[in-house]
Amino acid sequence: MFRAFAGTVASAAEGIVVLDTAPTGHTLLLLDAAQSYQRDVARHSDGDSDGVPQLLDRLRDPAFTTLLLVTLPEPTPVHEAAQLQADLQRAGIQPTAWIVNQSLAATMTRDPVLAGRSRQETRWIAEVGNHHNTLAVVPWQAEPPTGVDALTRLCAEPNHASATAAPLG
Repeated sequence: MFRAFAGTVASAAEGIVVLDTAPTGHTLLLLDAAQSYQRDVARHSDGDSDGVPQLLDRLRDPAFTTLLLVTLPEPTPVHEAAQLQADLQRAGIQPTAWIVNQSLAATMTRDPVLAGRSRQETRWIAEVGNHHNTLAVVPWQAEPPTGVDALTRLCAEPNHASATAAPLG
C-alpha cells in the first residue's frame, strides 16, 4: 500500500492528484512510515524507482504539493487539525490553507435552533483563522458537492465560500 501511495504522489508530476487521507492519526502514521521507508530504501536501494525516494521531498515542495487541512467547525476536529498542522510542520510540510466544511454559520440560517449552533461555530472558525491566514468557510449543504461542476457552482455562489481569516459575524 505504501508503494502505491508513493506511486500516486509521483504520478502528480503529469497531472493533478487529490489524496484525501484518513483521520489525523492515519496521516501521521503515513508520514512516519514515509520517513522510515525512505531511510530503508536509501540503505538498500536496488535502483527500483517507485516514487518512494522522492516522496517526502515532493510532499515538502510547495511548488509540487498543495496541502489543505479540512475540518468541521467544532472543538475536537479543529484541535485535531491544529495538531496535525504542527506535526506536518515538524516534518517540513507546510499546509497551504484550511477549509472549514459544513458550516451553519456560513448559511445565514434564521432557524432559531440552527442559528444557536451557528453562533457556537464562529468561535471555532475564529480559532482556525488563528492557525492559518488562508481560510475558506464552506456552508452546510443539503447535498454534498460532488464533481468539478458542483464544486465550481459552490465557489461561484455568493456567500458560499469565503477566503478570510476573520470570524463570521
